[in-house]
Amino acid sequence: MLYLFLVPGVAYFIIFKYLPMYGVVIAFQDYSPFLGISGSEFVGWKHFARFFTDDEFATVFRNTLLISLYKLVFGFPVPILLALMLNEVRIGWFKKTTQTLLYIPHFFSWVIFGGIVIQVLSSTGIVNSVLQLFGMEPVLFLAQKEYFRSIIVISDIVKESGWASIIYLAAIAGVDPALYEAARMDGAKKRHEIWHITLPCISSTIMILLILRLGSILELGVQQVFMLYNPLVYEVGDIIDTYVYRVGLTEQKYSFATAVGLFQSVVGLILIYLANGLAKRFGKGGLW
Repeated sequence: MLYLFLVPGVAYFIIFKYLPMYGVVIAFQDYSPFLGISGSEFVGWKHFARFFTDDEFATVFRNTLLISLYKLVFGFPVPILLALMLNEVRIGWFKKTTQTLLYIPHFFSWVIFGGIVIQVLSSTGIVNSVLQLFGMEPVLFLAQKEYFRSIIVISDIVKESGWASIIYLAAIAGVDPALYEAARMDGAKKRHEIWHITLPCISSTIMILLILRLGSILELGVQQVFMLYNPLVYEVGDIIDTYVYRVGLTEQKYSFATAVGLFQSVVGLILIYLANGLAKRFGKGGLW
């Protein structure tokens, strides 16, 4: 009877993940909704060639890669640090309150959270109000190219880091307390316990999540950037997902959009295999 609990999860992946794979074939067709997949003309690599030779390809690819790397370098360690700090809090009510405040942003959609970010950074928002108190002129942050990528990275960290720390907190909870007791008997300080016990014990969890993160390095998601960017920052903020939405979907070029999505998936698969191989080579385990 316990296997029945697997049915909803398995059904979800079959219906929404595996069955739609059949539609990938339209990346190689001039797909028409009226003709269907079986009746649309096969054009081979036409849409891939169009994407790679498009004048905007270099810009959107560079922006996607840079923003993803910034999120990885600056955002990936934050949930680990939050988990380490929360684990050291001994006042129950304070720990629970802090965790709740950190988790709440995750449950806001980017429509809501993006609106909050826009209001905070507007010319009359909190940030500019503080700047004016110090005699500085208001700054239109979301219209300035030099600030846009930083805003994307920081807003993503604020929204998702608290929720992401749950996995690390669960991993830390599984560390044998006897290891800490032995370390304290040997005179270890708290920083020594964290560096030599906690982090090594959760290193496999960190590695698995890092591998999964690398697999989606070209898939930033359209919602965040779409909510925050504007034509003034297209040069630094236009990513593959927003480019596909703007060119592929709004113009009803479904085959082109599918081709770009397939390209992202293939790159992600290659990165997962490479990261998994490197992790196993260095003895940190892997996904398989």
